[in-house]
Formats: sequence, C-alpha cells, structure tokens
Amino acid sequence: MHTIQINHITKRYDDQLALDNVSLEIKPGEIFGLLGPNGAGKTTLIHILCGLIPMDNGEVTIGGISVKKDPETIKNRIGFVPQEIVLFDNLSVNDNLDYFGRLYGLRGAHLKERIAEALKIAVLSDRRKSKVKKLSGGMKRRLNLACAIMHQPDILVLDEPTLGVDPQSRHHILESVRQMNADRQMTVVYTSHYMEEVEALCDRLMILDLGRELVSGTKTQILRTITNESTMRIGSEAIPPEMAALMSEIKGVKRVNIQGDLLEIFFGDNCEEQIMHELLKSKVRIKTITMEEPNLETVFLSITGKALRD
Repeated sequence: MHTIQINHITKRYDDQLALDNVSLEIKPGEIFGLLGPNGAGKTTLIHILCGLIPMDNGEVTIGGISVKKDPETIKNRIGFVPQEIVLFDNLSVNDNLDYFGRLYGLRGAHLKERIAEALKIAVLSDRRKSKVKKLSGGMKRRLNLACAIMHQPDILVLDEPTLGVDPQSRHHILESVRQMNADRQMTVVYTSHYMEEVEALCDRLMILDLGRELVSGTKTQILRTITNESTMRIGSEAIPPEMAALMSEIKGVKRVNIQGDLLEIFFGDNCEEQIMHELLKSKVRIKTITMEEPNLETVFLSITGKALRD
C-alpha cells in the first residue's frame, strides 16, 4: 500500500496556468475525489500523477518513489481510466482485454484468469466476442474500466468515468469502484463534476477551480468550513406572525421567514430539538416538515459564486 504525496505542483500551457501550487496527500486504501467544473485542472493533475505529462514545478511521489525519476515503476502500480474511450473498435471485447493485459506482461493461464475476472466486473461475459463498435456507450465505459484493471493495480485513477453514460451503467461503475476498494483496499482517485458521485463514493475530496485548491477534507469538514447552517421548512394551514419572533429567540436560530403557509427556520448546531419543542408547544397545525442540509453545491456556490457545472 502506497501513500500518494503531491507537493506544490504547478503546470502551465503557454500563458495559461492550469495548476497553481497544488498539494495533497492521498492515503493508502481511500477513495479520494477531485471535484470541480470543466477546466478546473482535474485532468492535468491526474495526468501528472500518472506520469503522462511533466510538471513545471513540484514533486509527486507514490510510496516514496518519484514520478519524475522512475515513471515506469509508477505506471505499473496505477490503472488509469481516461475520459476518452481508449479501445479498438474493430476488435472484440475479449481481444481488447487480451491486448491491454499483454501490455502489462500477462501471459498464458494468468492472462486468461484476468480476462475472465475483468469481464465479470464489467458484466460483459456474454459480450466477450462482440466487437467494440457494436457496444453501447455504457458498455464501452465499463470495458474501459476493465482494461485499466487487467494488471491488478494498487491505485486506480478515474477521470470522469461516467461521462455521458446511462443511469444503469453509471450505477454499475460506481458500485464496481466501491467493491474493488473494499475487496482489495485499492486506492482510488476519482475526478468528476457530478457532485452526487463524489458525495456518494469518496472518503475525502478536494474542490478545484481554475487550477487552484479551494478546499479539501472530508465532506463534513468541508461543509463546516463554509457553513453550519441547516434549514427547516414547516408547512401549515395558518402560521401566526408571532412565530417568527418566537423562533428567533431560540439560541442557534439565525433567521426566520414566513411566506404564506410556509415557515422557514435557518439554524446552526444543536438547536433542532428546541425548535421542535417550541413548535409543538405553540400548537401550530403542522402539515409537512422538511430538512435541508448544506451540500457540496452549496459550498461551491459559496466559494466561487457559480454553479459546479458552469
């Protein structure tokens, strides 16, 4: 198991700054998410991590081995799933897996075992003889993943692996990644601009924009660095105007709005129970209660003033 250490990485394309002094540590066996809009620098960062492009400044090590000094050793430890479908359209599913397995030195019975296992993970065993050009987009994405794990890497790096796929294939890819991480303690680096994927899958994450780190940590840590505000919405047939003043007196309540038959209470930590107590004591006829917690979209809007997919 190998720690990934990324220290002060800077990368320019002509006069465009793609990465601006980015640092992070990814622990062995965790699923780490890189979240940000298109153009944030996610792909550049993982291309540097995989030894595919050089960095201008900084250092990347995996298990203490430098990507600059020993890229071939690093590449053998990593399975990389790029945004693009990197498959041979006129070859069968089986032949694609055979090709990528041989690139990593697999031969004979071991190669056949790995092909069978990869087909099982991709749920493509019944399509092994089909040419890639006959597959759906979702099947191609699953095969793309299967090719990347033929050599049983310690680290799996995925760059927008569900881009443009159907919901069923997206669910399968996410579950496959989760299962490989659980079964083999495989370290996973997962990039996406779909916040719901990163929220569901990742132990820790970093939000990037315009090549810079905005914030990093666990989901809870990130949310609490931006806001600890939750929202309770109470629907009722008639909300008396005095409820606003009553709720505002509760310690931890930040503001209260009444809009017709809807009471909105914005509050911080540890006062939800007191709010409910006062509501019940007031004998307001409650029809509905909904809770809204802050999410990564809230964080991104708060930091940048724009939506995640802008």
